[in-house]
Formats: sequence, C-alpha cells, structure tokens
Amino acid sequence: MATQAAATTFNGNLKKALAGLRRINLEGLRWRVFDAKGQVLGRLASQISTVIQGKDKPIYAPNRDDGDMCIVINAKDVCVTGRKLTDKFYYWHTGYVGNLKERSLKDQMAKDPTEVIRKAVLRMLPRNKLRDDRDRKLRIFADSEHPFGDRPLKPYVMPPRTVREMRPRARRALIRAQKRAEEQEQGGNQSRKGKRKEAKMEVTA
Repeated sequence: MATQAAATTFNGNLKKALAGLRRINLEGLRWRVFDAKGQVLGRLASQISTVIQGKDKPIYAPNRDDGDMCIVINAKDVCVTGRKLTDKFYYWHTGYVGNLKERSLKDQMAKDPTEVIRKAVLRMLPRNKLRDDRDRKLRIFADSEHPFGDRPLKPYVMPPRTVREMRPRARRALIRAQKRAEEQEQGGNQSRKGKRKEAKMEVTA
C-alpha cells in the first residue's frame, strides 16, 4: 500500500518503473540512489556496476547475486568527455539484408537518456545467468522523480576524481617548449631594441 501511495505522485511510466520488482528478493537489500547530474558517463556506470554486483560488500561471491537496488536519477544531465556526443554511435541490425541501423549518442540522449546509462552499465557486467537479475535491480529515471520515495533510500557519494600526474617525459617536453617560447620572446625584444638604436644613430648622423 505504501508503494502504491508513493507511486501516485510519480508522473512517469509507472508500469515500466515497477516492472519485474516482484521477482527480486528485497530482503536485506539497500536502496542506493545515484545522482547522474554532472557525472561522467563511464565513471558513473563503473560505480553502479560495482554496487549492483555487490562488490562493495565483504560477502561478495561471483556465483551469488548480493547486489543492492540502484536508483539513478537525472539521467538526462549526464556528461561525456571529448567528442563522444557526436562521434559515439550505437549500432543494431533489424534482421533484414543491409539494414544495419546506427544512432549517435546525441540523438539517443534526446530520444531516451535512460537507455544510455543502462547500456553502459550492462556492458560492464559479466555475461552469465545473473545478468538479468542484476538488470532488474537497476532503475533509471530521466528526472529527479521516482516512485520509490517510501523506501529507505541511501544516497551514494561518488569518489573524488583523481587526475593522473604528468609523466616525466611529457613534463620535460613542456618545460623545453616554455623555455623556447621565452627565448624567442627575448630574442624578438632584443632585435627590436637593436633596430631602434640603429634608427637613432641614423637620425643623429
């Protein structure tokens, strides 16, 4: 009854949001909430795949499904790096001869942003019999609204992004380039000063 009361305030596709929920043993599972707003797609998907497999628990075993329920909100605000928005494509075949279809990441985000995160997470999971059960534990919503407000939700804090230091060879190359630029600037200034002195000498003569 509580789930139905919470679902009445949800404006999205309720049937899709609650599909397959009865087939999941929810006893002892945590409800983790991932906010995709401003997060990088690949880094977010790697964290979701870790939680959905239960790898963050000390009782993890590869032959058991001990993962938690994962709720992803604000899927439409997920970010990508580089030029993936226009250069990344999704391919599928209709079964007919010559009917290989493709869709760019930008078009897929406009059509259904939840499918982008779902594909990224599922492609990080092992292909075995537990794959479908783990897929049912993943609930993705384009906005911040979801029908699980009555559950004991626990927000997931993304780990800080660690930027790798510049390699020594690249650092030395950068220092050499900076020195060359400084030398060129100094040489240009000296040549300008020499030309000015010559001009003054001609004027006085």
